[in-house]
Amino acid sequence: MKIQTADQIGVCSWSLRATGPQDLADKVKALGLKKVQLGLTPHRDDPGTWEGVQEILGESGIAIVSGMFSTLGEDYTTPETIRRTGGIVPDEYWEENQKLAAAAAALARQMGLKSVSTHAGFLPHERSDPNFDKLSQRVAALAQMYSEIGVPLLLESGQESADTLLVFLDEMAARGASGLGVNFDPANLILYDMDEPIEALRKLVPHVQQVHVKDAKRPTVKGQWGEEVIVGTGLVDWVAFVRILAEADFQGDYIFEREAGDDRVGDISKGIVTLQAAMEQVAS
Repeated sequence: MKIQTADQIGVCSWSLRATGPQDLADKVKALGLKKVQLGLTPHRDDPGTWEGVQEILGESGIAIVSGMFSTLGEDYTTPETIRRTGGIVPDEYWEENQKLAAAAAALARQMGLKSVSTHAGFLPHERSDPNFDKLSQRVAALAQMYSEIGVPLLLESGQESADTLLVFLDEMAARGASGLGVNFDPANLILYDMDEPIEALRKLVPHVQQVHVKDAKRPTVKGQWGEEVIVGTGLVDWVAFVRILAEADFQGDYIFEREAGDDRVGDISKGIVTLQAAMEQVAS
């Protein structure tokens, strides 16, 4: 069992609503962290990569360990709108999204990042679905793009069940798509009401290369969003979460993602206390 430690903890750049690279560095330092997952493309209110961001963060002892790219046309108004518009599902944006992915890959190689994550979109639940082959071809094309530069591409969990994602990963392996992994986000499974996060992690852990630390409560009305909450106040069992990763000898990063609330630094600080306590309990 690999002991999980605070050195593995980082934060998503887009969660901090930074106005520039120095503001980002200041907020990461305020959290007492030294690792960042950087948005490589615009994502919601985040502008994406800034000029000189790696150097400015580096001067503060902060490393960019991974990246993320978003796709065009995403509409997060409801789970149904993101089902139609999310990831690489929409045909009208596929060509442009390939270019976005290629630009993010070039940045990742230039910065020496360990991985890049993205939402592929809602993956078909059955191989018989007419979209299964189309989505398989698209993800395989992106995986090949990233494999060629030696940077793993991670599919973010949550818009499908663990079993569906496992079927899809098996299909990718059969197609020879190497270097494809999972960025596991337990809260997404709750927000989308897709799966139970601890059981899902247990199934997916052989593929998990990075995790997002985020918490949530399930939707009270079917078809609506669940509620993202401060880590430690939602439905995720963080001790069980850390224990599964420790027993799997996980060596990746725990990246905090907060996309709700107006006190991001304060909220994430509270979550860090919860996660560190879980790490200490599992190690003892």
